[in-house]
Amino acid sequence: MKQPDTILGGVVHLRAGGASLVLDTAGVRLPRVLHWGADLGELSDAALNSLRTASVPQIVTNAVDHVVPLSLLPEQSAGWLGTPGVSGHRAGHDFSPAFFVEDLTLDSPKNNIAHRLTVKATDHDAGLRVDLEVELTASGLVRTRATVTNTSRAADYTLDAVLLALPIPTRALEVLDFTGRHLRERSPQRHALTLGTHLRENRRGRTGADATLLLIAGEPGFSFESGEVWGMHVAWSGNHRTLAERTAAGYGFLGGGELLLPGEGTLAPGEAHASPWIYASWGRGLDEMSARFHEFMRGRRQHPSTARPVVLNTWEAVYFNQDLATLSALADSAAQVGVERFVVDDGWFRGRRDDHAGLGDWYVDENVWPDGLGPLVEHVRAAGMQFGLWVEPEMINVNSDLARKHPDWILSTGNRLPPEARHQQVLDLANPAAFEYILERLDTLVREYAIDYLKWDHNRDLVEAGSTSHGRAGVRDQTLAVYRLIDALKYRHPRLEIESCSSGGARADLGILERTDRIWASDCIDALERQQIQRWTGLLLPPELVGAHIGSPESHSTGRRHTLGFRAGTALFGHLGVEWDLRTADDAERAELARWIELYKEKRNLLHTGRSVHGDHPDAALLVHGVVAADGSEAVFALVTIATSVWSPPGRVRLPGLDPDADYRLAPLEPATAAPSLGGHAPPPWWADGIVLPGRVLSDVGVQAPDLLPERLVLLAATRL
Repeated sequence: MKQPDTILGGVVHLRAGGASLVLDTAGVRLPRVLHWGADLGELSDAALNSLRTASVPQIVTNAVDHVVPLSLLPEQSAGWLGTPGVSGHRAGHDFSPAFFVEDLTLDSPKNNIAHRLTVKATDHDAGLRVDLEVELTASGLVRTRATVTNTSRAADYTLDAVLLALPIPTRALEVLDFTGRHLRERSPQRHALTLGTHLRENRRGRTGADATLLLIAGEPGFSFESGEVWGMHVAWSGNHRTLAERTAAGYGFLGGGELLLPGEGTLAPGEAHASPWIYASWGRGLDEMSARFHEFMRGRRQHPSTARPVVLNTWEAVYFNQDLATLSALADSAAQVGVERFVVDDGWFRGRRDDHAGLGDWYVDENVWPDGLGPLVEHVRAAGMQFGLWVEPEMINVNSDLARKHPDWILSTGNRLPPEARHQQVLDLANPAAFEYILERLDTLVREYAIDYLKWDHNRDLVEAGSTSHGRAGVRDQTLAVYRLIDALKYRHPRLEIESCSSGGARADLGILERTDRIWASDCIDALERQQIQRWTGLLLPPELVGAHIGSPESHSTGRRHTLGFRAGTALFGHLGVEWDLRTADDAERAELARWIELYKEKRNLLHTGRSVHGDHPDAALLVHGVVAADGSEAVFALVTIATSVWSPPGRVRLPGLDPDADYRLAPLEPATAAPSLGGHAPPPWWADGIVLPGRVLSDVGVQAPDLLPERLVLLAATRL
């Protein structure tokens, strides 16, 4: 409901999910955030006005002669000398906009959004308008975006950047962000937040394996269980930037937005540019911050609502060596151990005997599949499984019929092809003809074979990504075209599920997950590497959205060998799958694998609806994590040794997240038995028969952990009595 009389000039207090967002809308300049963090409870208008007064800094020497506000879009015209919110110019002029608010609206939408504030502000002199949206979700997430419109009737405006900012308090003195590479995504790095700017830029044309999943600032030494933290995520699958900045005036903020290449922000008269959504979460400890993201994701209308089926993906099982007999035999082995979805990976289409040719020719290879994929699909469905198929619609091999027919459909600067990566180039989906061709091909395949699932891959960065349609940089247009393509395909096939894969985990963001059903966390299935990759990916995404597969006894990417218990126990805490040539597994391995799959099916409702928790154990060689049911009725915990330790035995482990006032029976969970992992030692005395303790004792005191060999794990089940 529109309420300009009660909002304009007032202080707005938004509360939801245990968090507060207090906005100062006094005057005619853009709103300022007075508080983002812990729920402040019910505050009177007098208290809110006093909070505003208490937040005003004094004027000091050699500074601007009035208070300089840090708005959601910081403006140099207001005296702000840090990174600005809107950067651009009109042939060198209008480089410093001054936006004046003309309208504010506050409403309380239903579903996943608790409160929404919309602001319309204009700089008539510069010929610009900004429409700002600020929302507080039911889980306590803040999300915001801005749309900049060129209101001039005469001249283009060059928009260089739109940066949305949220303040952090002075006690947030440490930064955690992430980097990585192919096969080792989401590697954490921490450092002090000093005066200046900590800037992360991504120019890869996709989210990037080295991108920071979240930029987090917090109290020094913050952990999963303790210390206040504030985290930000840019929900965009193209170029983007995030930054943490602190000024000598005491201001600190987290900022984020799209990174525009030269020319991508050119706005013709009347044209508008919408930024991606920026998501931000506060919490006491990383687990609370993370839980707000998980709750929001699970509250979306498009969130997967059916039990996440056990997947077998054929890639590491057979690679390009596909034919009906081979894949039928593999499907039989998969069905015997309880697999529910069979996915045929790369190699099924014309000319695709290796990765040098065929991308773009999305027709079933008649030489390998003379009767099409129909016989295999029928065989898979007769075995009681869904059928899925790998595609890479955004890419093209120069050695393909499509490239020979339409070389002008390849993203380039116009006078040369970019360097190849994985022997491929990028198809210009902003070209309407190329877009329609890919949509027709995918639509036809899904219809012909009633495909349940597409593994949608994206195996290279966008280098010199110029659009052949207009000759300018084309990453933004390409990203939006991919979104439209997936949306169109989903509209035609509402029950189709799509996985976002990108050289593994190089496209993991909330922009792509608005329209896909899970991400592939990494091409590395080595369980030791996956412990860390999944641990940090889980800060943003709940387990049901993270593909986690049980690989071969010897990892294809690292050469390490792990027990089946370690591999399966690692994959259990995600959307479980198998990527292993089960034809080579012996009877004992198949029987053990079947027991793990049975456990996953038994526990997946808990794992995919409960709250993810992590214990802050002082020994870095031992990881403690688990999932606690939303009602506190049960939990599953994993104790994982990722290295040898100087501690032996490891001492007590605390199991966080349980109902403090309830009694729980704690016992080992089969098939993750301790005996093979103990190195000949007897387990702790409580192990054999389990033990009953209050949740408060298990969370605050804990139990003695077994002394495990390195790269082993055990599972514990806690059941409320």
